[in-house]
Amino acid sequence: MVCEQADVFASACALARAFPLFTHRSSASRRTEKKTVTVEFFLVGQDNGPVEVSTLQCLANATEGVRLAARIVDTPCSEMNTDTFLEEINKVGKELGIVPTIIRDEELKARGFGGIYGVGKAALHPPALAVLSHTPDGATQTIAWVGKGIVYDTGGLSIKGKTTMPGMKRDCGGAAAVLGAFRAAIMQGFKDNLHAVFCLAENSVGPNATRPDDIHLLYSGKTVEINNTDAEGRLVLADGVSYACKDLGADIILDVATLTGAQGIATGKYHAAVLTNSAEWEAACVKAGRKCGDLVHPLVYCPELHFSEFTSAVADMKNSVADRDNSPSSCAGLFIASHLGFDWPGVWVHLDIAAPVHAGERATGFGVALLLALFGRASEDPLLNLVSPLGCEVDVQEGDMGRDSKRRKLV
Repeated sequence: MVCEQADVFASACALARAFPLFTHRSSASRRTEKKTVTVEFFLVGQDNGPVEVSTLQCLANATEGVRLAARIVDTPCSEMNTDTFLEEINKVGKELGIVPTIIRDEELKARGFGGIYGVGKAALHPPALAVLSHTPDGATQTIAWVGKGIVYDTGGLSIKGKTTMPGMKRDCGGAAAVLGAFRAAIMQGFKDNLHAVFCLAENSVGPNATRPDDIHLLYSGKTVEINNTDAEGRLVLADGVSYACKDLGADIILDVATLTGAQGIATGKYHAAVLTNSAEWEAACVKAGRKCGDLVHPLVYCPELHFSEFTSAVADMKNSVADRDNSPSSCAGLFIASHLGFDWPGVWVHLDIAAPVHAGERATGFGVALLLALFGRASEDPLLNLVSPLGCEVDVQEGDMGRDSKRRKLV
C-alpha cells in the first residue's frame, strides 16, 4: 500500500474490509491451512520514514476491530443469536480484563427496560442489555457508545415482505461496530471512562410478540404506543441511552444503529447519517469520517418541527411517524433523543449506518474506524490522535459560548 502518513489509518481499514472472515463455502471448510495476507506500507510525501512499531500495533487492532464487526454482521441469526452475541462480548471482556454487566430476559421487564424486552420477548433466545465498562484512573469525562443489536429483524407482526427481509441479519451492525471499536480503543490506551452498551434482541414473530396498539413503559419513564413493530431499533436504543444517562452518568452519549432504510435515500450508500444536539460534534463527525474513510453527512436536527410526528392520544408518544415523507431518518433519531430529553445538558450523537454497513452482500465493519477516529484524542495512541478532529470551526451563538465550552468539549 503506497500512501501518505495521514492516510495510513484509512488505508489499513479499507484493506481490512477487503478480507472478510465469515464464510460457509464448502471449499473453505475443507481447507486445513489458513491463508495469510501480508500488507506492506510505503509512505510517500512528507514524513515518509519507516512506519513505527506503535503505528503498526494500532493498525492491527483497528483492522481486527473492523473484521470482528464485519464477521458478526455477516453471520446469520441461526448462529449469531443473542446468546452468541453475548459470547462475543464476554470474549472481548475476558481479553481486556473486564467483566460485562448483563441484564437479561425477565429481569429486563422487572427493571423497566420495556423497549428491549418488548422487542425481543417473542424470540427463542431472550433479549439482553450488556455493558463493557473501562474506568481508568485520571479520567476527566464519561463516554457511552450505545449499539443497536437486533440480531434479526422480521419486522415483528408488522412483518417485512419477502424481498425486504433478506439481509436483516445486518441489523446488529451498530452493536458490532461498538464491540470492535471498544476492543481497539482500550487496547490503544483510552484515557477516559468508556462504556460500551449493547441493546440485543431478535425482533421475532410468535404468540408473545408485541402487537400494534400495545403500550410499553421504557427505562426513561416515558410510555410509547406501538403503531409499527418494525420500528423497533429506536425502542431498544431509547432504553440504552437512558441507561447510559441514568446509571452510567455519561457526559457524551453516542448511539450507532442500522436504524432506517430512509438513511440510504437521505445520505446515500457510502455516507452514514449523523444527527446531534451539537453543531461542533456534527462538524467533528464529518471531519473524522474524511480522515478514516467511514464517511458521514448531517441530517436535519429540528425537534420543534419534527417530533410532533410521534404524537399519541393515549401515551407519551408513538414509535413511528405519522408522515413518512417528513424527514423520517431525522425523526427516528429524535425519538431516541426524546428519552434523554431535548434539554439534556450533555452531548448526544446519533449515527444511522443502515446503508454503509454493507457493500453488496458483504458487511463492511462500518463504524469501527469512525469511532476510533472521532474519539482519537481520548487515546494515548499517536496515530489515533493524528486522525482525530482537532477542533472544528463552527458558529456558536454568543449566549451558547459558555455552555458549549463547559458541557460539549471535544475529547
